[in-house]
Amino acid sequence: MKLLLASGSPYRKQLLERLELEFSCQAPDIDETPLPGETAEALSLRLSEAKARALAESYPDHLIIASDQAAQLGQTILGKPGTHHRASEQLLACSNQAVTFYTGLCLLNTRTGKKQLDCIPFTVHFRQLNREQVERYIKKEEPLDCAGSFKCEGLGITLFTKMSGDDPNSLTGLPLIRLTDMLLNEGISII
Repeated sequence: MKLLLASGSPYRKQLLERLELEFSCQAPDIDETPLPGETAEALSLRLSEAKARALAESYPDHLIIASDQAAQLGQTILGKPGTHHRASEQLLACSNQAVTFYTGLCLLNTRTGKKQLDCIPFTVHFRQLNREQVERYIKKEEPLDCAGSFKCEGLGITLFTKMSGDDPNSLTGLPLIRLTDMLLNEGISII
């Protein structure tokens, strides 16, 4: 079966390329607005499945890989900031705090309708940050399209004192360890 990555994210594409599988990409068009009272975990699960299902009819005989990520600081969901000001406010709020990233992952077999769905949490502990550090970081990396306002694969790693979780790839947006398990369940061996 053909593989489809339901994403327009260059970060997810780069991660999936590490598995050395042939795949195509298509960004689904869905509403990513959190529902009232929805947790980051529930949001990431709902949106990853919605992304896969949004493309299912157009891609029969495919395994659709869809992922979505939401970060939670206390009771607040941190999304993609979109602006320099919002990125600055997000990072200052994260200073000296632990933030958990919930990465939902869905593998949908459009031939059989079989769905595999999971959520992989990953926690980062931020250093004490001041406004000048935050401003320099945002200016250098421009993380306006990243949940939580940082890119861990770049200088964002310097914002943390500690990271904990089962799959560091989940922090970038595509948990490859769990995806490998899901692909094996569909008979696709990577190595």
